[in-house]
Amino acid sequence: MTDSNTAFRKTGDAAISESPLHPRRRSRRIMVGPVPVGGGAPVSVQSMTNTVTADANATLRQIGELAQAGCDIVRVAVPSQDDADALPSIVAKSPIPVIADIHFQSKYVFQAIDAGCAAVRVNPGNIRKFDQVGPDICKAATDAGISLRIGVNAGSLDKALYAKYGGPTPEALVASALKEAHMFEDVGFHDFKISVKHHDVVTMVQTYRLLASKGDWPLHLGVTEAGPAWQGTIKSCLAFGSLLSEGIGDTIRVSLSAPPVEEVKVGCKLLEYLGLRARKFDIISCPSCGRAQVDVIQLANAVTDGLKGITAPIRVAVMGCIVNGPGEAREADLGVASGNGKGQIFIKGKVIETVPEDRIVDTLLDKAHEIAERMKEEAEANGTPLEGAGPVVVPIQDPKAGTVVR
Repeated sequence: MTDSNTAFRKTGDAAISESPLHPRRRSRRIMVGPVPVGGGAPVSVQSMTNTVTADANATLRQIGELAQAGCDIVRVAVPSQDDADALPSIVAKSPIPVIADIHFQSKYVFQAIDAGCAAVRVNPGNIRKFDQVGPDICKAATDAGISLRIGVNAGSLDKALYAKYGGPTPEALVASALKEAHMFEDVGFHDFKISVKHHDVVTMVQTYRLLASKGDWPLHLGVTEAGPAWQGTIKSCLAFGSLLSEGIGDTIRVSLSAPPVEEVKVGCKLLEYLGLRARKFDIISCPSCGRAQVDVIQLANAVTDGLKGITAPIRVAVMGCIVNGPGEAREADLGVASGNGKGQIFIKGKVIETVPEDRIVDTLLDKAHEIAERMKEEAEANGTPLEGAGPVVVPIQDPKAGTVVR
């Protein structure tokens, strides 16, 4: 197993990370490098590079961007020998654990394990002669102390199962996943997680619910081929929100036809809003309507753009009318209630000044940076992380003993 004391960025606390909406499903725990997956571990965010893996420098630059955005685990494609040859360099320099994504060629699986990858994604359905090489893969993974990811996508469902169930139905996808799981378990290998992806939200949710009822494997959530950024974000939030709010899911990847860093941003915010990850910077702004006496859209966009570098857990309210404006601004760390050509600036519920409309943005940005700097100083003085790095860890009440356990 990879040494957890290496220079990887840790993913929060390895203790139980509970949802405020529903008890987490109890799954067994595996490790992806130092990042725990399952067994109540914090829900981790994954993405996948879109560079040519053989270009190690370009791949590492993108991994760095993903890590900076909050990515916990990164997957790289290994479709060629050149890609496999680049893995040792990438693994050695990556700030987060690297998973090799391998199809068709089993020899790349062994190369990835030898390269020190934290895990390998294998697809038993398209690995040639998997019934023969599968046990050897399991032995190599066991000897190296790494985990695997298995599972099926709707687009690569076994033909026999497709015919039996009349398509990629939840029952067909789960049957395929169970078949793969038993292949590994029959040779004594248990350090794997499962994904059962589908592009349709309803089918995907039904599939994961069914699979979750069949065993204790850690589950990797994904809506495959989710589409362009706006569409894929909606699909992923609906599917992940449904499952995570039921306690199902141990690690997620938001699949978008967009730069990978956008996947990470969506995934991290999704977990924040579900209470599964500590909140960072957040902006509240009202929709534009006929009551607004300022250009709320322009104002909110300007403030968001001006504060895009802020990572401190500041909540900023940008409001445009007198109905909800003062109340929302009062509840935020920093806010403005705008109207009649001016804006009342609130900090922690108190009006600190009233400024002309053309000074609202600059005033909010100045105050936000002041608050962020103060938070940073307080965090350093207390020895606590500024950004609330990693998911929220909530003590669990033991219903029998009435005590708090971790």
